[in-house]
Amino acid sequence: MPSHQDSSSVLYARHDRSARRRPRRVLGALGALTAALTTASVLAGPPAQAAPPTPIAASTARSYLSELSVATPGSMSGYSRDKFPHWITQSGSCDTREVVLKRDGTDVAQNSSCSATSGTWKSPYDGATWTAASDVDIDHVVPLAEAWRSGASAWTTAQRQALANDLTRPQLVAVTDNVNQSKGDKDPATWMPPLASYDCVYARMWVQVKHYYDLDVDSAEKSALQGVLNGC
Repeated sequence: MPSHQDSSSVLYARHDRSARRRPRRVLGALGALTAALTTASVLAGPPAQAAPPTPIAASTARSYLSELSVATPGSMSGYSRDKFPHWITQSGSCDTREVVLKRDGTDVAQNSSCSATSGTWKSPYDGATWTAASDVDIDHVVPLAEAWRSGASAWTTAQRQALANDLTRPQLVAVTDNVNQSKGDKDPATWMPPLASYDCVYARMWVQVKHYYDLDVDSAEKSALQGVLNGC
């Protein structure tokens, strides 16, 4: 795993167009999280919270959304998921996927390789419950391809890795695999979770991630998010 620079080195002025393609507080936070996890804490661990980190309040999301730059989506030229390395090792034999499965599930048991051998997962996107980890995908709330065309194409590989494995913000969530596949790389203008009661949470998650990494929104995406957040 590449070494991470101090988080202060990725701070920059929002209106400095030459620098705005760098995520602001990304790399130091990921390094601190990696250091904090130990093999014992992942395998035994605290009781699962069965949810990603709680997103910002709707009022904060509305404010953050107003601060995001509106731009036409960039080109997909040069895009590859390999440019967003995941799932990276978090501790011992546990990678990011297994950490999220443990976090988002209930009564999750893991073997010595950290693979989930049993447990229960309730997908917040559709309300379905699963008892096999193979039926569960880890969704990137802001898809990697979406991040690429809204600013991440100009990042370093280490910065893209931080987004793809972010356990601190609500960027990763365990969901039904085929629901995740139906989402693909769509933004909220063209896809929202099938369970409408989750719309407000999802919009807050999306805006929080985009704001933290200073990614653009397009006009249709911003309008869709405003509509959801105004109803929260």
